[in-house]
Amino acid sequence: MSDSFFKDPSALLPYTWDWTDWLAEISDTISSATVTVPEGLTAVGVPVVDGTTATQRVSGGTLDGTYRLVCQITTVGGLIDERSLYLTIRER
Repeated sequence: MSDSFFKDPSALLPYTWDWTDWLAEISDTISSATVTVPEGLTAVGVPVVDGTTATQRVSGGTLDGTYRLVCQITTVGGLIDERSLYLTIRER
């Protein structure tokens, strides 16, 4: 999965973090997720957890800006992991 995406400043889009391979190795699933977005972006709603993925809808951004979004999960087994993705804002 790529960790860099382009987003139009007026778009409201979902972004997904996928832990499928890692969770299969440890025989675990996601219990909860938290997504942190920087100033300039807006997390719309709460992250949706679906087994081995977490998805967050995001709006906003300033043209030519690049933003780091961080998703932290806690597994049913009590492990915590964190992954980032990057959004670059461009007209599309």
